[in-house]
Amino acid sequence: MSLAVPSFPSPQRTYRMNRALAALTLGAIGVVFGDIGTSPLYAFRDALVLCGDDGFEASEILGVLSLALWSLILVVSVKYVLFLTRADNHGEGGVLALTALARRSLGPRSRIALILGAAGASLFYGDAIITPALSVLSAMEGLRTIPAAAAVVDQHMIRMLTIAILIALFVFQRRGTARVSALFGPICVVWFLAIGALGLWHIADELSIFRVFIPLYGVEFLATHGVVGMFVLGAVFLTVTGAEALTADMGHFGVAPIRLGWFMLVFPALTLNYLGQGAFALAHFETAQASGVPFQSQDWFYMMAPLPLRGPLVVLAGLATVIASQAVITGAFSLTQQAIQLGLLPRLKIRQTSAAFAGQIYLPAINWLLLVGVLILVVEFKTSSAMAAAYGIAVTGTMVVTTLLGYIVVRHVWHWSRLLALLAIVPFLTLDLIFFGANILRVIEGGWVPLLIAAVIGLLITTWVRGRGIVRQFEENQSIPLADLAAALAKRPPERVEGNAVFLTGTPHAAPGALLHNLKHNKILHARNYILSIRTADRPIVEDEDRRSVEQLDANFTVVILHYGFMESPDVPRDLGLEMPGRYRGLEAMQTSFFIGRNTLKPDADKGMPLWQDRIFMFLQRNANDPTEFLRIQPGKVLELGEQVTV
Repeated sequence: MSLAVPSFPSPQRTYRMNRALAALTLGAIGVVFGDIGTSPLYAFRDALVLCGDDGFEASEILGVLSLALWSLILVVSVKYVLFLTRADNHGEGGVLALTALARRSLGPRSRIALILGAAGASLFYGDAIITPALSVLSAMEGLRTIPAAAAVVDQHMIRMLTIAILIALFVFQRRGTARVSALFGPICVVWFLAIGALGLWHIADELSIFRVFIPLYGVEFLATHGVVGMFVLGAVFLTVTGAEALTADMGHFGVAPIRLGWFMLVFPALTLNYLGQGAFALAHFETAQASGVPFQSQDWFYMMAPLPLRGPLVVLAGLATVIASQAVITGAFSLTQQAIQLGLLPRLKIRQTSAAFAGQIYLPAINWLLLVGVLILVVEFKTSSAMAAAYGIAVTGTMVVTTLLGYIVVRHVWHWSRLLALLAIVPFLTLDLIFFGANILRVIEGGWVPLLIAAVIGLLITTWVRGRGIVRQFEENQSIPLADLAAALAKRPPERVEGNAVFLTGTPHAAPGALLHNLKHNKILHARNYILSIRTADRPIVEDEDRRSVEQLDANFTVVILHYGFMESPDVPRDLGLEMPGRYRGLEAMQTSFFIGRNTLKPDADKGMPLWQDRIFMFLQRNANDPTEFLRIQPGKVLELGEQVTV
């Protein structure tokens, strides 16, 4: 009897694997954790200040800190890092990736997942506008803690510096981040080490601070503070903003590097810093009590640093917040690309900023709209504390949507029983709804901002989806089966011309409107005709071997379907083989013309959508990126034919 000898990777292979894992972990630290990593700048400060209307007590410092740390443990560590990172769509995460996965699993009920995905995407744009404004402004406010700078730097100067940094950041987007992104990881590692060391140093101010790990302190705080406790809970939620990035960026780095970066560096650094802020505040409280001086909440993060180090700390914080802002902006670009591919938004101009990385994209329209929104927030809210009230609603709303989509995945993709799925999801959903309810209380203080942004985006998505449905229904009603047309043309062949004609359509087995118009008005048929349809798959990337589906209908017509993932940009000439002659019989670039249906929209108050919604849809249609550019077809090769459609 022979025993199988287990094989082990060679030392060289193990070294390469460990080196690759280390590189991915470093990249994840620079991109995934930038937002949540800058929360110590304002989260504890803004939560604690809400307790001071009737004076402070030591139990309030302990209660706020306990809530902050348990939020990190339950929301980030348990829910996101350990649970939701398992709910991926071929390695991709995020609200729209889960939407695509849920739609496939629900089948006829996929509209539920689509509504949830649209709501989550709408709320994310509110987050994308608030994050750069809040994080950079909070970093610049650290200048007020430097006595030499405080004499010349007032709040107006801080706003001007913030605006200058933000404008430079958004202007830089058109160049891409490929060259500088390698610095993100090392800078963020230095940031986390610095804030962890700063907190560790001040834990010695009050060693008993570790008692906040007993959740009773947080529970007792909420039980004894009523409505104020809920307001504080809404502010405490700022400690976990940015948790969505842990799943949204899974496709770029993988689950293992994200988990490793969180548990090995980010979570310990954040925990130490919050403990240090709490111990520092508690020591100041005891000193104030002993001397009979009223205790005042202050900028605990910067005050922890020795005076000579505050200047460098402000610079480091500025770099960290710029990186956090960059991650959110890049996320907005990626989310918009996914929304376009899933049919939730009209086509927008997408530019590749890196030849090496497909994910490095730039959307001019989204970039400038975000900049306008960010600058309005900085000018109107003036301080980071005022702006913090607007932050939580967008993030908690997105978290609720993600959890609901997670239930669909657990129930219908993992095929857990209903009871087991509810036992897994209900605790997370309850936690999300508690945080969402706490943040809703701050609507008047500024929480209306992300709700307004989400409502506008939601209206645009609803209008676009509904309008496209009306146009699609019209085209289907006007079309005839392609097989019937082919049979009729075989009996009575029209005038034939040399060359290839590619007709783009959404329904490949129905005769495209452009083909019918060409036959009706020009009374000709090309020697070879390809009915081309673009399909968006429910996975992020489609492999080359699955890209094309080809069906030879008869000697005149060939049906070609090109499949793309929801994170890919179509390239029709490349994938039809026009750049590589011989891929398809006779399909050569110089002899190929593309025919696209271009219908003229006409508003009608008595049909379709309300008149005001018709106007919005027509505006979106007019300003959508040209389909030839979106599909990367040379304009000189395109003919557009269509008719009038009432919406």
